[in-house]
Amino acid sequence: MAAWRWVCRPEVPSTSVLYGSLALFVSILHNVFLLYYVDTFVSIYKIDKLSFWGGQAVFLVWNSLNDPLFGWLSDRSFLSSPGAGSPITSPEVVLKRLGALSKNGPLFALSFLGFWVAWARPALQFPVCLCLYDGFLTVVDLNHGALLADLAVSAADRTRLNFHCSVFSAAGSLSVFLSYCFWDKEDLSRFRVFCVALAGLSALGFAAVSRLLSRRFRNLLQPGRGEAAGLRELSVGQALPQDQAFTVGQYLRQLSKHKNFMWFAAMNLVQVFHCHFNSNFFPLFLEHLLSDSISSSAGSLLLGVSYMAPHLNNLYFLSLSRRYGVYQVIQWLFMLKLVLSCAMLLAGPDHVYLLCVFIASNRVFTEGTCKLLNLVTCDLVDEDFVLNRRRQAASALLFGMVALVTKPGQTLAPLVGTWLLCFYTGYDIFERGPLRQALLVGEAAPEAAPEAGPREADGAPLRLGCFYMLVAVPIMCALLQLAAWSRFTLHGRKLQDIKSRRQGAQRGPLAELEAV
Repeated sequence: MAAWRWVCRPEVPSTSVLYGSLALFVSILHNVFLLYYVDTFVSIYKIDKLSFWGGQAVFLVWNSLNDPLFGWLSDRSFLSSPGAGSPITSPEVVLKRLGALSKNGPLFALSFLGFWVAWARPALQFPVCLCLYDGFLTVVDLNHGALLADLAVSAADRTRLNFHCSVFSAAGSLSVFLSYCFWDKEDLSRFRVFCVALAGLSALGFAAVSRLLSRRFRNLLQPGRGEAAGLRELSVGQALPQDQAFTVGQYLRQLSKHKNFMWFAAMNLVQVFHCHFNSNFFPLFLEHLLSDSISSSAGSLLLGVSYMAPHLNNLYFLSLSRRYGVYQVIQWLFMLKLVLSCAMLLAGPDHVYLLCVFIASNRVFTEGTCKLLNLVTCDLVDEDFVLNRRRQAASALLFGMVALVTKPGQTLAPLVGTWLLCFYTGYDIFERGPLRQALLVGEAAPEAAPEAGPREADGAPLRLGCFYMLVAVPIMCALLQLAAWSRFTLHGRKLQDIKSRRQGAQRGPLAELEAV
């Protein structure tokens, strides 16, 4: 077992550490992108309003369609009947995912650099950069998320993988704090050098980690070891047989009958809406609820805490998930959101410190819930594999379908939020330039606090309306999510049965992640 001794050497990082480190190479770039790309095009490249919204419309269509498209292209071979081609083993699936990451990871880093140099007219550069960047980001995210379902089946091992992702994502957030030292609207030269360094680190990281993981799995497929022994160590084999090849229509009909997927998608749609609502209107809440009571540095600190804390707090949520199960932890978070929002509603808008705590905690707990949902999606991959007798789990495709159903929440968030503001205050946000610009910046770069709007608009009715928005949206979201989550049955004994049936179909107990 020379290969076994090689993969168990203490100097070689474990699979969970290598997998988690991939999240670092995404977050160091994506955080900076979110923070600066709108300000770059609006304030530096001077893009006009029509071109900006036109680019956003193109991006919205592309952003909604590319997840299921890339998921289908990645996993369509897994849905065909066993007789349609050679048998596919789990190490081969993992190698395919890692190959996609090794190629598209560096291209993702390269596409990140396209934002910071004016190489075309802003009206053209804006949608091209957005679509290229999001396309490569989607491929990376889909394959990284699918690996979570392909590398492990047990809840404990998947939680360990997600734990390392949270640690590395929190470390990646440091790029935001470093970026403040280099950002200068008058001269982008130092910032460009900083971005090139980040992109180089990300590209090298993707290449190196993908190579290490690929070598580990190729080692298990060496002909000299015998395929059977390698497969037993990885708990893989052939899934239950299928009768015929699959088409898109057949897959969609199967998915429509997958009740737990439908209830999860409904809950997750509300979750995506709430996450983006918090991001879109965070600057508005700071300006009209807290700007007269706290300093600008305190507001920046509140933004920074709300940005990094979800990654760190997720470590605690994952430890709870190991003990009580991810379903129960998510349910508790929904209940906590409802209780805190009702308590804030009763307390009123005049308690500044309570408002600070609530605004930060609302964002932290909401983002923390989002980071647990990948574990639930992986459980749905297991159920889809068992219910539809797949030859291999179609992980990337299911992640893509979840994204397709939930992406409309990103568009609904600013639309519903502006309607609520008008409903509560009679104030039309589109009639006043400064406040509209503040929300626009907040929508795409929630970490950057907007410039203060006209004080005459910041009267008591607007402040009270912002407060009611702040508490009403979480209350309604929590109620809807609790209703949908109560219909979700993939937990407890049923979940254990699904996992045992998947492992049984793949002939063997799951290997420990450190030994993969």
